[in-house]
Amino acid sequence: MIGPMRTTAAVLWEPGGKWEVEEVELDAPNAGEVLVELTASGLCHSDEHMVTGDLPVAYPMVGGHEGAGRVIEIGPGVTEVAVGDPVVMTFLPSCGRCPYCARGLPNLCNDGAGATLGPQLDGTYRFHARGEDVGQMCLLGTFARHTVVPVKSVVKIDEGFPLDLAALVGCGVTTGFGSAVRSAGLRAGDSAVVIGVGGIGANAVQGARVAGCRYVVAVDPVEFKREQALTLGATHVAASIDEAWELVSELTRGQLADAAILCTGVAEGADLQPALQLVGKGGRVVVTALGHAEEDTASLSLLELTLYEKQIRGALFGSSAAQHDVPRLLEMHNLGQLKLRELITKEYTLDQVNEGYEDVRAGRNIRGLIRYQ
Repeated sequence: MIGPMRTTAAVLWEPGGKWEVEEVELDAPNAGEVLVELTASGLCHSDEHMVTGDLPVAYPMVGGHEGAGRVIEIGPGVTEVAVGDPVVMTFLPSCGRCPYCARGLPNLCNDGAGATLGPQLDGTYRFHARGEDVGQMCLLGTFARHTVVPVKSVVKIDEGFPLDLAALVGCGVTTGFGSAVRSAGLRAGDSAVVIGVGGIGANAVQGARVAGCRYVVAVDPVEFKREQALTLGATHVAASIDEAWELVSELTRGQLADAAILCTGVAEGADLQPALQLVGKGGRVVVTALGHAEEDTASLSLLELTLYEKQIRGALFGSSAAQHDVPRLLEMHNLGQLKLRELITKEYTLDQVNEGYEDVRAGRNIRGLIRYQ
């Protein structure tokens, strides 16, 4: 048995604070859990929501929910993976047995209900520091060289696939791609607008391209991100929603888009009506971005919603099924159908995690990646 052990992790101790990189204690895996040595972790905007307080969590918390590595120890009863297996960690567990999993909605698994509360599924903690129990973002805590996670949260992948690229599929790639292909239901010949070209929006662009959309319009105020969107499959770009409306209206001869996918850093209630106006009759607005926890109002035309049969729907993990979709997305990359390496704007060490999020706030990254040595 390897655990308990000491490792290094980035811990957020309070809202508005900085990530503190320090030595922590890590317990051995309990029943149904595995100990993973990470290769890489993505810097997702959802962890920034913990800093700003937009995503209520229990502090302190080891951040990170997008990662990949190798299993180095298994807990009692684990048969799905073995020591040495390469795995992608997904930010939502899937039990396969609850009513939502049984209905084909594993992204809504009941085991994910407390993913941001801190403790593991049995209510106890694996990380400890400064004499306190420390939670794990989405049961994972990938801002650590080692972590203990539920086996329900890992997907075994093929040997030989680069684990730094596989890490991106734990959240951003699958969420963005699924938001286009699954949540928005885009099909060949459709037209789509992706609002916000970060780690999620960039992959919504890829999903729309793979779905066969004739027009994929990427909207972002940052020129660098618009340029990147064009390399990932956008046919057109715009700096604002108003500019996008003029463009889409002209391209579609007034019919407007079939779907608009909201992938901004933070979803605002005021975003819904402009997004709704981008889509035509029967069009869908997919809200993938997280909103402020306390915000419960939105502005939109109910008359437009009804008379044109428009739809607004939320999307969690891109309505995806991790065990099904993660291996297929990796295979699509192997076949040249999905770009992963091109998503990584800059790599960081764990000690540079705060620098990485400064780059996120400044709009300099599509996806930053922590690489563990």
